[in-house]
Amino acid sequence: MSANVAAPQAPSVFFQAAKEAFFTAILVAMLSILMVGYQTEVLQGQNMSYVTRFGDVMWAVILVPVGRFLLVLGRSGMLWPPVVLAGAATIYLFGAAVLGLLGLAIYPTLPLPYDQPMVNAIFAVGGLFVVAGAARARRDRTKGAQTFEKREAAEARQAHVAKNLSRILGPILIVVALVIPWTPWGDRALVDSLVLVMTYVMLGWGLNIVVGLAGLLDLGYVAFYAVGAYTYGKLSTSLGLTFWESLPIAGAMAALFGIILGFPVLRLRGDYLAIVTLGFGEIIRIILINWQAFTGGPNGIGNITRVDFFGLPFERNPAPGTESFHTFFGIDFSTTHRVVFLYYVIIALALITNFVTIRLRKMPIGRAWEALREDETACRALGINPTNTKLTAFAIGAMFAGFAGSFFAARQGFVSPESFTFIESAVILAIVVLGGMGSQVGVALAALLLIGLPEVLRDLSLYRMLVFGGVMVLIMLWRPKGLLAYREPTLLLHGRRGKKKAEVPA
Repeated sequence: MSANVAAPQAPSVFFQAAKEAFFTAILVAMLSILMVGYQTEVLQGQNMSYVTRFGDVMWAVILVPVGRFLLVLGRSGMLWPPVVLAGAATIYLFGAAVLGLLGLAIYPTLPLPYDQPMVNAIFAVGGLFVVAGAARARRDRTKGAQTFEKREAAEARQAHVAKNLSRILGPILIVVALVIPWTPWGDRALVDSLVLVMTYVMLGWGLNIVVGLAGLLDLGYVAFYAVGAYTYGKLSTSLGLTFWESLPIAGAMAALFGIILGFPVLRLRGDYLAIVTLGFGEIIRIILINWQAFTGGPNGIGNITRVDFFGLPFERNPAPGTESFHTFFGIDFSTTHRVVFLYYVIIALALITNFVTIRLRKMPIGRAWEALREDETACRALGINPTNTKLTAFAIGAMFAGFAGSFFAARQGFVSPESFTFIESAVILAIVVLGGMGSQVGVALAALLLIGLPEVLRDLSLYRMLVFGGVMVLIMLWRPKGLLAYREPTLLLHGRRGKKKAEVPA
């Protein structure tokens, strides 16, 4: 049997492409007319009204099905129609976006789909995706169907590249993170946004222990985040403890709740485990809402002591008898001082999380997590206690979430149940999955993308979350296993380590 696959008949290809484009147009129309076509607004002194954007809906209904039509043609073996048409659209829209961002005239005699340059650039990326899909389909048809051995070799090469790339990107990202507040563009808004990003990096690394290393799907991770935040909130407002005094207590309380969650789910796996952890997260949130005497209910806890510089508050007029940060060092008062200090505190906490995770991964407990992830039955046969292994994964992952929650409460000065909904768990899990389960650098990149991108696109307002969802879809299509995914065992026999390196294809 020949390795090359014959291209299908042109009429059937066009019919299939037109069919998929038609259904795509219906789907896009149903989604965009509700999310984009109508937008409510409230003017001062008036009742709520709405504005329509049917022109934007029309362009979406035209452009997306056309892209789908060309993508089907490219995957069916017709290379030139998608490359020429989608390539021309990409160049045209990218040029319009660049000129628009520079404040220059944007093709005054030619139409553009949208007034905002960033939206045109997003559709240009879609055209680039169509071209790449057509080129990839042509390459696969030229090489023929891959055997299982070839696919295994290709995945091994990709994992090897991801591992080497992680070793290079890791130190670079740390250096950039440390120096960025002192660069000309490191203003207060950027540093404040990076504080939020680093908080999710820390949460992602904590969840990576449970999901990426131990293979336990946890959909209620935000519960431990909430426990840490409320622990510091109560210790601060009721006992007057500082952030540094409360930090280990918050971590210990979250770890205790991790063990409490771990015991009932010892015999559960996969979807059943996910459902129970989801329920646990919702139980914690409902308790926070209903236990008003202790948690403040829906109103939350306010007046939480903010982080200070080891006893020096970042205030213009501190309390009598105390000295503030700027007077102690003899500098002018600035609100940026507190933001920069918070930024380095969360970097320190995140790096500690990363260091502990890497060290634990090389210890017997880390290898037990990996064995549990690969095969729990074989893990039992080897004499590893799955009970202790699962409980340690839940406890240590929850502890880091408690640290992050304590920092969140100190940064905000206020906590309420609205900050700990299921969507937060979903975002943290998405960071771990999109970054690559088990990859520390991949989780950091995914957090930077998923948390930082909506902040960058805040000016788009109406299209911000649509772009966010589209980026997630593109990542899963381009890298189904994550940005930097590799699952090589931490410990290899000395005789096989050299052999494994020699077997990695160039």
